[in-house]
Amino acid sequence: MKEINNELVAIMSEMINKRERSMKLGVAGQDDDLLSLLLTSNMREIQEHGNNKDMGMSFEEVIEDCKAFYFAGQESTSNFLLWTMVLLSIHPEWQVRAREEVWKAFRNNKPDFNGLNHLKIVTMIMNEVLRLYPLAATVIRTIHKDTKLGNMTLLPGIELLLPIILVHGDHDIWGKDATRFKPERFSQGIANGTKNQQVSYLPFSWGPRICIGNNFALIEAKLALVMILQRFSFKLSPSYTHAPTYAVNLQPQYGAHLTLSKI
Repeated sequence: MKEINNELVAIMSEMINKRERSMKLGVAGQDDDLLSLLLTSNMREIQEHGNNKDMGMSFEEVIEDCKAFYFAGQESTSNFLLWTMVLLSIHPEWQVRAREEVWKAFRNNKPDFNGLNHLKIVTMIMNEVLRLYPLAATVIRTIHKDTKLGNMTLLPGIELLLPIILVHGDHDIWGKDATRFKPERFSQGIANGTKNQQVSYLPFSWGPRICIGNNFALIEAKLALVMILQRFSFKLSPSYTHAPTYAVNLQPQYGAHLTLSKI
């Protein structure tokens, strides 16, 4: 683990140093990603306080934020897209319906933000994928003051583990078909799908600690899925073994072997 972390820190340090040099030289095209936004904001914070580096983020803190961008952002979103393709391979009728909706909205044209927001079937599918394969199977919260939870009193220092994946599969909430892939349960939105118990659907957690990148992740994954559906049909490879496992986030233990055919 230390070896992997050291390698990761070295890669990110080189990337950050290179980006900072480019920004100072005014190289064009260096202001259109999250790292540049982070570094620009940090430099501005330091300059506004008389170049006091204690007021900004340290180099180590910038690295930690880059780790968060990758692990909480890119890796979780890619796993979300992967599970969506797996389930659409298992249920080809929904793949066909999604592709027909995408074709009607965009044809072969580049997807736009407004059009993405009007994809009802694709949204239903993605909501159901997040229910069955939430990005985080569990979340942990630490109690800092006496807290009433129903008839229980939770004392400071207690760690509360919320098993999201079990809540999402609860038959009392979702019905006897809770373990089935059934996107139509979200045909009238999340509130109706949860029978107005919206806190029972929390793929990005809930409350003030909800994932700050949830909307970005949904748009990013939807855009990628639309572009894939425009160009390919896909199915499971005979070598695929369905074995979800939890390691930081929910992922296939043996990978996801898919066969893509160009349309």
